[in-house]
Amino acid sequence: QVQLVESGGGLVQAGGSLRLSCTASGRDFSINAMGWYRQAPEKQREMVATITSGGSTNYADSVKGRFTISRDNAKNTVYLQMNSLKPEDTAVYYCHAECKLRYWRDYWGQGTQVTVSS
Repeated sequence: QVQLVESGGGLVQAGGSLRLSCTASGRDFSINAMGWYRQAPEKQREMVATITSGGSTNYADSVKGRFTISRDNAKNTVYLQMNSLKPEDTAVYYCHAECKLRYWRDYWGQGTQVTVSS
């Protein structure tokens, strides 16, 4: 089993920044794409940013120009640098990874709370 552990969430004022980190751990696995998703209260989970193993990125329109996703393959870690945060960014942020043990499957972290105050 692969475990994803997020860190870096917290409370920040509008206009501030946070950097989320997510590290995958386990034994004898490989990782393809990784990404960040978020879920605000009473809303569906949405994609925030994804990054392939080769470094190709995609962003939700709402975060383009403000958020940057990156990864360190040697550390099995994906990052989300969040700048110019807005109250509407408030949500639980979940790390996602496509990992292979015997088969490719989706793994999710437990989530980290990001709260942006007005």
